Amino acid sequence: MGPVEQLSKEAITEPRELGFPLIPEAEQKVVIDDPGAKGSWIQRVPIVGGILRTFSAPVIEEVQILESGEWPPYTEQGTRLRVNESKAKNGFYAPAFQGAPTTTRQAEILNTALIAAPTGVEGVAAGRDVLSQTAISKDPFTDYNSVPRRITSTNVLVVGDVGAGKSAYTKTVYVIRPLILRHRRAVVFDKKNEKGEGEYSPIVREFDGDHIKFRMDGTGVIFNIMDPAISGVNDDGLNNQLVYLNTVAALIRDGHGPDEWERKALRLAYRTMMQNFEDARTPTTADLHDLLGVINPADPTLAGMSPATLERLHEAGISMRFCFNELLETYGSIFDGETSKDVRLNKTLTSFDISQLPDTGPAIPMVMGLANLWLLGTVRRPEYRGIRTNVINEEAGHILGGPLAVQQRSNIKLSRGLGLSNIYNIHKGATDVPPGSPGMAVIEEAQTVHIFRQDKPEAAQWCVRTFGLNPDSANDIMVLRNGHHLLKSGADAPEVEIEHVRSAWEVEMTDTDSALRETDSAYADVA
Repeated sequence: MGPVEQLSKEAITEPRELGFPLIPEAEQKVVIDDPGAKGSWIQRVPIVGGILRTFSAPVIEEVQILESGEWPPYTEQGTRLRVNESKAKNGFYAPAFQGAPTTTRQAEILNTALIAAPTGVEGVAAGRDVLSQTAISKDPFTDYNSVPRRITSTNVLVVGDVGAGKSAYTKTVYVIRPLILRHRRAVVFDKKNEKGEGEYSPIVREFDGDHIKFRMDGTGVIFNIMDPAISGVNDDGLNNQLVYLNTVAALIRDGHGPDEWERKALRLAYRTMMQNFEDARTPTTADLHDLLGVINPADPTLAGMSPATLERLHEAGISMRFCFNELLETYGSIFDGETSKDVRLNKTLTSFDISQLPDTGPAIPMVMGLANLWLLGTVRRPEYRGIRTNVINEEAGHILGGPLAVQQRSNIKLSRGLGLSNIYNIHKGATDVPPGSPGMAVIEEAQTVHIFRQDKPEAAQWCVRTFGLNPDSANDIMVLRNGHHLLKSGADAPEVEIEHVRSAWEVEMTDTDSALRETDSAYADVA
């Protein structure tokens, strides 16, 4: 005899004494093999169901669909389950709360595909995704060489307000961590002054790198504009040195570049100088200065020119001589002479320390532009090839917001072919780089963008427009916490919020605010 048959009639008709709900007479029929019955076998046996139905899941019923095609939220299965609090405390199946309606936007987090790790594990550890709490790996070379390619440009842009954490992130992800990989190198243009030297100086010493210091008082290195490493052609097929010499004139004259007469006079002097010093010592800026305005009527390119034309070329050359005379008199400690032996690329980390140069005037952009050309020429040599190099351009507005932007744009493709990744750090793109300028072309070409906090609405909107972000991201950019940023990688991938995670040693090495904190030794001399 089965357990159902062992139940007495009293137990069936008077179930309250056993603590079970009353079963009506009409339901006291045993139906266990009805193929048309709904629910589990427990639900289809009323007597046993009266006892065991507490342990069974509720029967799924058809949901009424509105004429609009939507489901009414309070008619779903989850909203009609038993809510007996006493049974729930005793372990019986009984939810405590009624379901609530939601929107598609609110329910996005339930989609595991949307909150999965945005990047793979290849590359350099770059932080933690705020949404999925998974590790983020980012490296322009890894992304470029992946199959299929994640990006088509190795250029990187880092934008954010002062104090938002972009310098610490750049030091960690694009300098310290890549240097432990094989065939990696970093070159830094160190602009921020930290206790009388560049902020990257502790890292340079830690990695036993080359610290190339530029000073106005004559204690720094000399960088010769005529250095042989700078010769060669850019991506437009133009002579790099001649392009740079034209840029020097523009920087000296506050953006007003030479006209066609002055450019011709400059080319004549440059060609004569290279002929005079062929198979001899390396010419210098002073040698070029002395030849500006000297017109040789026998020059083949001047055949048939009238005396008036030659006189005008002479005057144009004298105008250029005045520009280079100002350069030598004001910044001769940097540009007058042959390149110092300390200017080299022999270590995994090289720092061009320009922190002691004046913020105003052409000194900083001239050094940054000249060093970029020197780097391009140097890595062409066989002994320097095969190493992938991160080039960190701190305060990149000096080169992207002025005449040097043309040089940068012309050498982008050459940089990629030579294994260079240019990382540009700027504060506000809307003010640092004029709209429609060559510098904007460089920025728009970058396919890895790190956007740190931008307090001003116009700056946040600039990021949204320039990089094709979700319009709602403008508000997020304005309230990002220190060390947090939005990562935009590739043309089609959505932006994700990244939290920068550092070890204690990395925090110490990337600290840039030590001068603002009081220490025990700060008042030692006072005492």
